[in-house]
Amino acid sequence: MFPFLGKTTPPKVNIKSVDIKPTRPESELVQLLKQRKPQVIPAPNKPITVAIIGAGARGGGYAHYALENREWMQVVAVAEPVQARRERLAQTHKIPKEHVFNDWRELAELPKFCDAVFIATLDSQHYEPAIAFANLKYHILLEKPMAPTLQECYRITQAALNNQVVFAIGHVLRYTAHNKIIKQIIDYGVLGDIINIQHLEPVGFWHFAHSYVRGNWRKESESCFSLMTKSCHDIDLIAQWMDSPCVRISSFGNLSHFKREKKPAEAGTATRCLDCAYEEKCHYSAKSIYLEPAKRGQKMWPISVLVDVVDIESVHEALRSGPYGRCVYECDNDVVDHQVVNMEFANGATASCTMVAYTEAVCVRSTKIFGTKGQLECDGMDSIQFSDFVTGTREILKPSTITGMYDMRGHGGGDFALVEAFLKEIATESSRNGASDAFNSHLYVFAAEQARRTGTVVNIENFKQQNQINSI
Repeated sequence: MFPFLGKTTPPKVNIKSVDIKPTRPESELVQLLKQRKPQVIPAPNKPITVAIIGAGARGGGYAHYALENREWMQVVAVAEPVQARRERLAQTHKIPKEHVFNDWRELAELPKFCDAVFIATLDSQHYEPAIAFANLKYHILLEKPMAPTLQECYRITQAALNNQVVFAIGHVLRYTAHNKIIKQIIDYGVLGDIINIQHLEPVGFWHFAHSYVRGNWRKESESCFSLMTKSCHDIDLIAQWMDSPCVRISSFGNLSHFKREKKPAEAGTATRCLDCAYEEKCHYSAKSIYLEPAKRGQKMWPISVLVDVVDIESVHEALRSGPYGRCVYECDNDVVDHQVVNMEFANGATASCTMVAYTEAVCVRSTKIFGTKGQLECDGMDSIQFSDFVTGTREILKPSTITGMYDMRGHGGGDFALVEAFLKEIATESSRNGASDAFNSHLYVFAAEQARRTGTVVNIENFKQQNQINSI
């Protein structure tokens, strides 16, 4: 998922774990977890047909599911304003020309001709297509966050519920193997009553510079605040694990480093890395993040964000004239680079979520959950440590071995697992409550941001009333 850049250590991705037989008998907990097999749902008589709205990294990634699961999904249309991306996805999925569109509105003007749409446009462009396709009775998988404003999220939720469509938000963390295991452990009650959750989202120093200083999510007016764009699915995870309404929330954070007054004196008046005398010493050098990896043959994210055809000349020109070559201290960014959220729940439990830019690890979350009978610690996706207060034992659980989910592509397998869950809901005509769950966790994020801005503790019910939000 993340290439080796600068001094960061590359995480293990695209590697299938080897299922090694245990040298000692499996514990009762492991046996219990393995017994909980997901319901086997046969593939539909014909694949579920999908239109991709936004063929960038996220839309293209979700669409790739169809190439490996043809009995379940077929991509039959694409709407994308960037020609290279549009043509690449159309060619890959053999989409007929009459279903290749520059704009999603062209698709929406036609009579409904497929089952679902995957909306993966920029955050500020979620609202209109989500409303339009819900009213046209398309099932919807919408990339996170739902929308940049609370009222837009509320209206999308109402549209999905009123039209009774299957609705899923791109909260892929719910679907990774290790988070599924954590949820099962909580549900089995072996931790007792959950009293406290501590959760850390380490964004990664160069990743934050790429996405939130130079990139599409740098300005709140063009996207949204960074807690929403980066960590809304972390708040969603906490809400899912706690399984109790949040009643009060507080938050603190600010933009500490990526601003002009923090610029090293040696950088002088340079506004681009290619012109900077300090560049070789800078941790955020665009040359080290993009150009040097491109010279080594790297073509994946984040370099693929700069140019649609990755070659040295194109990357160099992008750094010379595009947004990703700018000095991180001379950008127009305004979103916070660290934030902590404190939550109190109706059952009396508490939780904290910390997002911070300045980390070596890139999005390798760590979680601690404290219950009345035991505690759980998870640092990354490879293992979960469970400590049992009753027996005094400590156990290391391997999620991939327990679930049989070894494919680590796309957010630790979460991307494909999300798509699979969405398609199965369509096939079985089951839950229509996905929009409600998604809205409630978004509500907490908006409340947290108000708490940060006002320096107050926000009461969730009062916050809903102030914003004319009825229970969903």
